Amino acid sequence: MTYFFETYGCEMNIAESAAAEQLFIARGWKKAASAQVCDVAIINSCSIRKTAEERIEGRLGWYSGLKKVRACRPDAKAKLLEEAAEYVKDGPKPLTLVFMGCMAERLRESIKKDWPCIDYVVGTFAKHHFGEIIDAVEENRTPFALDNTESYKFASLSYEPGSFSCFVPIMHGCNNFCTYCIVPYVRGRECSRPVEEILKELEVLNGYGVRDVTLLGQNVNSYNGTDKNGSSVNFAGLLQRIADYLKETSSSIGWVRFMSSHPKDLTDDVIDVISKNDVLCRHIHLPVQNGSSKILSAMNRKYTREQYLDLVTRIKTAMPDVSLTTDIMMGFPGETEEDVQATLDLMRQVQYESAMMYYYNPREGTPAAKMEQIPLEVKKERLQRVIDLQLEHTHIQMSRHIGETAKVLVESVSRDNKAELLGKTARNEKVAFAAEKSMIGSFVTVKITELSGNTYRGVLLS
Repeated sequence: MTYFFETYGCEMNIAESAAAEQLFIARGWKKAASAQVCDVAIINSCSIRKTAEERIEGRLGWYSGLKKVRACRPDAKAKLLEEAAEYVKDGPKPLTLVFMGCMAERLRESIKKDWPCIDYVVGTFAKHHFGEIIDAVEENRTPFALDNTESYKFASLSYEPGSFSCFVPIMHGCNNFCTYCIVPYVRGRECSRPVEEILKELEVLNGYGVRDVTLLGQNVNSYNGTDKNGSSVNFAGLLQRIADYLKETSSSIGWVRFMSSHPKDLTDDVIDVISKNDVLCRHIHLPVQNGSSKILSAMNRKYTREQYLDLVTRIKTAMPDVSLTTDIMMGFPGETEEDVQATLDLMRQVQYESAMMYYYNPREGTPAAKMEQIPLEVKKERLQRVIDLQLEHTHIQMSRHIGETAKVLVESVSRDNKAELLGKTARNEKVAFAAEKSMIGSFVTVKITELSGNTYRGVLLS
């Protein structure tokens, strides 16, 4: 039997899709070439922005049509579904549609009524029921309702087959309640994964030859787990234990990253641990969201502009070679031209290497959605100024490294030139260079010779 995943949204969704995929693999299922010919299709949804939900609703409409074709219904329209039509030319072949993720959690009481094509709604707290869903499909049983009210359970493994880079969830949920954010309402309160479970997953990933892992959480800095002795371990303690473990076991994992960080919780002990352990990448994604203390307060970010800049100074003092990236939101309710200038000024002071930039998009159920909104055209104009400035900074920051040598993890053949390979640095920058395909999955040394767009070009040294 076969499965097919469609994953939208953040890195946590990617990790959770990979964890669910492991359950199918363990049962002997195979990945289908497309959704049109699979036995089970899984949509892992995102609710972070309204546009994300609108896109997913479009896909649900597509799946509604696909299920009609697969059932050989008289009203089925096979246009653009020729693969499915060919697949059922000898008779109907059922398709089970599973809807999971944040949108599934947010709308779990209504989504199935609005979209009858969905067979299972798997909310945030019901992912461990996938084994039962697989049982029901294998036994051709009628879909059943899931218990979405249980406590969150971490998957044992979030590995994507064949990947050299992997996400490892260490905590789940969020207690911050930023006024614009839907995450606390669909992910629940913070819970941290025990240290030994994390180390066990790293042991398994070593067996698969994984080279690079990213520790995941809605706010990794507030990690508060326990070790095998029941002692409390904070995020700095976890990072140090991971670094020690990888060294003691001579693990294949050579790099450890983390995201996302909340500035209010990134402490000096975390900075100190990163600065002293080479396995911990000196690349920190530090979402500022806005450069105005007034707007940060309205967002309930719980830090000021001055506190954020002080944190950046401490990071750069401890690690002069650090790569800083961020998230910036423009057009939040109440934002004035003065606030826009404060954001642009903060960007000039920090000089981020890259940024995720977007305009505020109201999310139903959050406090900011009830505030007086800024016109869309104003949001877009302000965002464009931020984008233009960041493009300048990205070019400046990346150009600084031309002529240097860098450790690079080789990930794939370049899509633009099949004679070249594509890899990434510890700063998470892309590098293209000529080399043999046998080097994919290895760490190599590359001399950076030029910058093309946001990708380095280089020469293999060893």
